Amino acid sequence: MTKKRVAILISGRGSNMATLIEAARAPDYPADIALVISNVPNAAGLERARAAGVKTVVLDHKPFGKDRVAFEAALQAILDEHCIALICLAGFMRLFTAAFVQRWSQRILNIHPSLLPLFPGLDPHGQALRAGAKTSGATVHFVIPETDAGPIIAQDSVPVLPGDTPDSLAARVLEAEHRIYPIALKQVIEGKS
Repeated sequence: MTKKRVAILISGRGSNMATLIEAARAPDYPADIALVISNVPNAAGLERARAAGVKTVVLDHKPFGKDRVAFEAALQAILDEHCIALICLAGFMRLFTAAFVQRWSQRILNIHPSLLPLFPGLDPHGQALRAGAKTSGATVHFVIPETDAGPIIAQDSVPVLPGDTPDSLAARVLEAEHRIYPIALKQVIEGKS
């Protein structure tokens, strides 16, 4: 089996990244996590990736200022150099231009901590609590130019409990994220999404 070369883009601790790396260790899993790229030089996920034996690259966005096109050109060069077939966003806190997203159409996956289309964007747990939602969850979707609006690949729900805070709900949703991201990536590679 030829495994698809996947790059994971992170900005933080990389818990979803670690879940994907672990899943890809299975001989029959169709992805090879070939690269982890962070736009934050001291992101905790970089050390986790290195400890797992995955190559890491830092592409700090700050020197690019507001020039997203130049940042994406540098990112594309790294992706090309490593023959990347698919991108998984895992807490990557940068928005892409429409041109970059279209170039990678159906090849960029993102995970969002809500049951999209409900509660897109920032603070989804606070949004869910303020709305009085009885359930929340996680969604893996293809990235399109509109934020958190791409075709859904997989979802998993969790209950919203009385007395939940954004943090307690986030912890439960994170478990759902870890369950579905490896499944969704496998489905995409196997052409089932």
